[in-house]
Formats: sequence, structure tokens, C-alpha cells
Amino acid sequence: MTEAAQKETREFQAEVSQVLNLVIRSLYSNKEIFLRELISNASDAAEKLRFEALGNDSLYEDDPNLRIRIEVDKEARTVTIDDNGIGMSRDEVVELIGSIASSGTRQFLEQLSGDQAKDSALIGQFGVGFYSAFIVADKVTLETRRAGLPASEGVRWESTGEGSYTIETIEKPRRGTRITLHLRDEDTEFADPWRLRGIIAKFSDHVAIPIEMRKEQTGEEKDKAPEWEQVNKGTALWMRNKSEISDEEYIDFYKYLTHDFEEPLAWTHNRVEGKQEYTSLLYIPKHAPFDLWDREQKHGVKLYVRRVFIMDEADKLMPHYLRFVKGVVDSDDLPLNVSRELLQSDRRIDSIRSANTKRILNLLEKLAKDEPEKYATFWKEFGKVLKEGPAEDFANREKIASLLRFHSTKAEGDEPTVSLDQYLERMPEKQEKIYYLTADSLAAARNSPHLEVFKKKDIEVLLLVDRVDEWLVSHLTEYQGKPLQSVAKGELDLGELEDKEDKEKAEKAAEEHKDLLERIKQALGDAAKDVRVSTRLTESPACLVVDQYDMSQNLARVLKQLGQDAPMPKPILELNLEHPLIQRLEKEQDEEQFTELAQLIFDQALLAEGGQLEDPASFVHRLNRLILEMGG
Repeated sequence: MTEAAQKETREFQAEVSQVLNLVIRSLYSNKEIFLRELISNASDAAEKLRFEALGNDSLYEDDPNLRIRIEVDKEARTVTIDDNGIGMSRDEVVELIGSIASSGTRQFLEQLSGDQAKDSALIGQFGVGFYSAFIVADKVTLETRRAGLPASEGVRWESTGEGSYTIETIEKPRRGTRITLHLRDEDTEFADPWRLRGIIAKFSDHVAIPIEMRKEQTGEEKDKAPEWEQVNKGTALWMRNKSEISDEEYIDFYKYLTHDFEEPLAWTHNRVEGKQEYTSLLYIPKHAPFDLWDREQKHGVKLYVRRVFIMDEADKLMPHYLRFVKGVVDSDDLPLNVSRELLQSDRRIDSIRSANTKRILNLLEKLAKDEPEKYATFWKEFGKVLKEGPAEDFANREKIASLLRFHSTKAEGDEPTVSLDQYLERMPEKQEKIYYLTADSLAAARNSPHLEVFKKKDIEVLLLVDRVDEWLVSHLTEYQGKPLQSVAKGELDLGELEDKEDKEKAEKAAEEHKDLLERIKQALGDAAKDVRVSTRLTESPACLVVDQYDMSQNLARVLKQLGQDAPMPKPILELNLEHPLIQRLEKEQDEEQFTELAQLIFDQALLAEGGQLEDPASFVHRLNRLILEMGG
């Protein structure tokens, strides 16, 4: 073969120059990813050799110890990635490196079938990773020889990434591929061995093939021959059999993965085989991160594909309401975009997400049943986040609802401990609804006038005092066939628990005091939607409610605090006609005095349910005048 035939300059395929420019300038958000990509390709090459050598042991060429070596030359400003994997022939270099859209792995996998396909589980499939070298290099030199070919059939490929490349045949005694990156002036930071070691630890620590770098030598050691040492220390714990892993190893791995000093609360480890194969190792932390409520907060599940780290926050693998979960998902094959930094929409992704969700919910269910103290710790840290679940995840709404914990009129203490199942167990046989009250504090809820008739009849009411509770009950409208009913909405309907005599008495009283109700309504003007006799009150003079399908007063306040211009629903004023203050009001003949007292009663009802007065000064003046009159 003549020299002219051995070395030639070729143009990339028509679209390659444009894509190369995209790769170099904008495809990757983090420059250090180049090393991850090249190590990944080298790992693929080693695994391919291992697989092919099953049928032809001579491919090892008396060098069976597969490895990846990384060398740095600070003076020459080069980084070299050298592997002793399968290597490439000249034709393969032209086909695979000259074409931006293929790494050769897809074609390799397509040729496999049956048991061979199963044996090739570690072989990757990674698009255009080789071209990430041009992110930091203004010239890339690749030297390769396919295992099994003579040393004289080595290949050198070289390019500056500007539209063309040279290719020539060379002598290469060792099989495999050696890639040398000539670093750009602005990227000489990557000529530092310690910088590269850090990148390997971050992205490729769990690659199955040893990644080696020269051992740092000091003092007298500098005169000795250089030694190689393995840099990647990880063992891909998640790929090991569960029966072989101790609790201590699981805990140590969690700390390594999350940089958390404390042990995790619980974990679940699963291997899925069949049509779709992947492994998941998911942890529930003991404490919430400081940014749990940050809108930009990222998920904690790391994505690996065949032990190679792909992304830190794989939000498509876990729903938002489980964003506190930490862990690893390692898939044999997932659809990644061209930069391998983003997951593409795919049914396989949805399947993994669904399975992850069920595993975490099952883990929480087990924790709640078998280790209530641990579950109480979980709830204190992450309960408010889990309450987002029924709105976000309709399919698992009932399961999530069973994990929720609330304050209740039948539970003491400052921590919510009552589950919906416990509430149902305590319900009287004739009770048809699950009653709840939303408020902006536990004290306001416990002292709410809306609870008076429920306390009298010994009916339990759940007290919902988190901001997210309004969002929760707007989506969780029933549980186990029992509708959830706010005690501060609509007309009170206790169903079969209601005393018919009380109801008839209230209806009769409403008719008898029709004039009083009308006078108060006129005195309040636009402040109240209606005025009616209450069946909820036994001690307080009045309370405010809204219509069944109106936004609650509490939700309107929450939205306002969040900066949203939510219109306040007009409340209905309900009166306890047996209260002395209402009886005093009915006797008042002076219209001005009547109006002042009616407004005072309305304002008191508003304050009692946690509302804010539009004109606090006027309220104080009215109250002072009333006190003085009583004193006189």
C-alpha cells in the first residue's frame, strides 16, 4: 500500500460540521463532561472485547487485564485516554468517527440475540460522545487497532473539528484505542492530574473497568519507574445482589452519594429484569434539605446507564412530591438526547417512574405500620411535601391519602398523628362524612366556633393547619368512599347524626327572627353575602361560613400571602340566637347603635376564624364604646 493510499484527508459528512460546532459551543452545559464521555466509550470498547472474546479467546492477545489509562502532559497541554478494548479497523473509523450520529454500539447490539443479548448487559449505547473531546481540545488525535488484526493495520485519525479529518494506516503493537486531546488555551485546567481525578470520582467512579492514572511521585520516588494506580474506587453497590450487601454498606453508600452526615431513614433496592432492565436503589433521608421548598430545587435521583453517570437530578424518574428521595437508577438502555444530559419522553421512562413511585409509597407504608417512630420522623420532615401527592398523582391518590397525618379534635399534642384510617375506625356507624377544618394555626383551629356543635355531639374533626392543606382538600375530595366535608362551608348537614328537633327548632327560630336577620344584613351592607341562624354554635355569638362551592376564607388568605390577587369570597354570617349578645342586639332600637354592634359581631367572627380586619381602628373604637356603655 502506497503512502498516498495510507494517508488521506476526508470531509466529514454534510451535516457533521454544523453538529460539531453545536457540540463545541452549546451542546454540553459543563465542559468536564468530555472525560465522562471518553471514559464511557473506552468502557464500552472493553466490554465489547470481553463479549467477543467469549467465542475467540485469542482476541485478548496475551493481555487479558482490561483497563483504561489517562495520561497528562502539562508542558505539551495534552490529555490522553488509552484503553485496551476492542479497538477499530480503518473502515470502522471512517464509518463510526466520520459519522456524527453513530458510536457503533447500536449496530453491535442489533446483531445480538438470545443468551448473547443477555450476556452483553454491560455494553453501552451512547450517541456522539467522542465529539465531546472538541469542547476542550482544538485538535484530537485518535490511534486505534482492532483486536485480532495485525499490528501493521493500526489507524491514526486526526482533526481540528472544522469540517475535515486525516486518516492513515500506522503500526500499532497494542490493540485498543488511544485518544490524545490537544487542549485549548482556555482549557489548560484539564492538564492537571488532580482535576481529572476529581472528574473521574464525580462521573465515572462506578465504571466496572479499572481507570488508571500515574501514581504521584515525590522525593526519592521521582527516580523510580512510574507506577499506575486505579482511580475509580466505586464498586457500583447497586448492581450487587441484595443478600450480599450489609446495612452498614447501604448506609456508607448513602453518605457517599448524598454527602449527608446522618444515616438514611430507610431504603429500597430492586432489580427489574425482562423486557426492560434496570436497577434502583432509593433512600429516604432523615432530614429535609434547606432548599426543599425552593422552586428551583432539583430531584435527588442520579441516573446511570450501564454504571456510567449521566445526570444528577433525573426529575423524570420521580414525581415532584417525592423530590426528597435520594438514590440511583441504573438502566441498560434509556433514550437520552444527543448530549446525554436530558432524558427524552418515552414509555420506558414512565414505567420506571411509576415503579419508583410505588416502591417509595410501599416503603413508607411499611415504615408507618412497623416503625411508627421512624414514620413520625419522616412526617415531621416531609409530610407537607407528601400532601402535594393527591393533586399530582391521581393513580396513587388513595395510597398517598392513607399515609397522611393530621391534627384532630380527639388527639392532643403539637404533632399531627391521626391517619384517615384511624378517623374512619372511630367514626360513629351513622356518620357519612369525614369532617375537617382548615385554619392558619393549630390554636385558631382548636378554638374555632365552627367546632362547637361537633364537640357537643362528640364528632371528630380533622384540623388542617398547613398552607398546602387547602390545595390537598381541593383534590382529595373523598377517601374510602367517604366524602371530605369542611365544617366551615355550606349549611351544616350531619346526616343521620343530626337531631331533628334541633333542626326544626332552628328553622322555626329563623322564621320568628326574620326581621332581625334582615336588619343585620342591611347593617352589614356588602360585607356579608347572607345572615342566617346557625346550627353549629353552642357558645359563640356568631361565625362566618362560605357557600359549599366557594373558595374558603383561609385559602383566599393563603393565596394573598403568596402574592396572588385572589378575590375574598363574601362570607355568610351565622348567628347563635341564644347568645346574650345577639339577644341584646335584637332589643336595640337605636339604628346607629344597632349597626355598630352588628359590625362588631361580624368583626369578632372574622377574627375568630383567623381573618384580618380591613379597619382595625374602627373595631377598637366600637369595642371601647361598648365597654364604656356597659360600665355606665
